[in-house]
Amino acid sequence: MITAMNTKTLTLVQAVNDALRTVLKEREDVILLGEDIGKNGGVFRATEGLQEEFGEDRVIDTPLSEAGFTGAAIGMAISGLRPVVEIQFLGFIYPAYEQIMTHAARMRARTMGHFTVPMVIRAPYGAGVRAPEIHSDSTEALFTHMPGIKVVCPSTPYDAKGLLIAAIEDPDPVLFLEPMRSYRAVREDVPEGKYTVEIGKGKKLREGGDVTVIAWGAMVPVALKAAESAEKEGIHADVIDLRTLYPLDKDIIADSVQKTGRTVIVQEAHATGGLANDILAVINDTSFLYQKSPVERVTGFDVPVPFFAYEDDYLPTPQRVLHAIEKVMNF
Repeated sequence: MITAMNTKTLTLVQAVNDALRTVLKEREDVILLGEDIGKNGGVFRATEGLQEEFGEDRVIDTPLSEAGFTGAAIGMAISGLRPVVEIQFLGFIYPAYEQIMTHAARMRARTMGHFTVPMVIRAPYGAGVRAPEIHSDSTEALFTHMPGIKVVCPSTPYDAKGLLIAAIEDPDPVLFLEPMRSYRAVREDVPEGKYTVEIGKGKKLREGGDVTVIAWGAMVPVALKAAESAEKEGIHADVIDLRTLYPLDKDIIADSVQKTGRTVIVQEAHATGGLANDILAVINDTSFLYQKSPVERVTGFDVPVPFFAYEDDYLPTPQRVLHAIEKVMNF
């Protein structure tokens, strides 16, 4: 719900910063932790100026130990604080995976609801910025397979601020994925002050009756460009931004797929074991008899994300998505 009507034009990373500043002002129980988030303002400057404004006790520079400061944040959350952890790159989260999956995601069930873990783990992710090895991983499916943690992935500045505030207010742990290549790609009018975007709800960005194109994060602009090209061929696409990866908005998927009968899923991550497979299962469970063609997936390949310019050959492109749209239309 929006509580302020004045807006300012922000990039996605500026919207993240604005969301953090908003909750730090409103709630004294919010604490930020991470490597270089204080004086340096983070690798991407997502926390720029926050330590200066709110002090070292609330914006805490940590040692280089993802398992250590994530575990500390879990203890803080159980004890009544609302920590927001920054992992510099999603590929650096692996040392903290045990803490997240063994403790953060299970604490509510383990204690039969007596304790919860209201924490947020922010992580820039994805290829396309020419980063070194491990920095560009897109391994969201590692976390969508564990009940107990929500996974959120905005694609626009407006959604980034609203979803981050909602994630911080959520009573359970949230992994908040920030597409690096979208950090400064576009600007958008974002309301000042506090507002939230509901976790668990997708958004339809484009209306069409011929084919459904489903994407999230940095793949949303790719899907939209492909839909624009398809329009020139007389093909009208529904484009859905999932926004939340777990729990999935099954209703928005089923409603669109049952209308169009054809689906293309665009996923940056590797093909095997990816979230696209879970979406395909939702379509099978809810809309199998409506299908006019097999579902097409446009994904990364089953290799480590390659270095630098080779990323362009790994990432889904509007051309690859358009080819998949044409394939389902001509089946």
